[in-house]
Amino acid sequence: MAKGLIVDDSKFMRKIIADILNAGGHTIAGEADNGQDGIDMYEALKPDFVTMDITMGGKDGMDAVKIIKDKHPDSKIIVVSALNENTIKLNDENVLADKFITKPFEKEQLLKLIDDLLN
Repeated sequence: MAKGLIVDDSKFMRKIIADILNAGGHTIAGEADNGQDGIDMYEALKPDFVTMDITMGGKDGMDAVKIIKDKHPDSKIIVVSALNENTIKLNDENVLADKFITKPFEKEQLLKLIDDLLN
């Protein structure tokens, strides 16, 4: 189906997301544990979509989303965070992510968001 890039500082969460994506027929283009590595990997891999955590060491997900979207306006980014969408938008009302999902989430919720985003 589609290739995804997973950006999350938690190895455990990256594994959960990777397992869900694989079960949904997607492939994992790469994984990054901080925003800067996510930006660099996006440039190198050009994935069909990105799952992006917000709170990470180094460059956080908010900055990474902005940088990727500035360079690649057609990029497809899903924020996967313990913070809900309203809380994120209180910190930055102009956040450019395409979709939001709050941890913890159900497998079907994430796969539906990806399908909606890609179609």
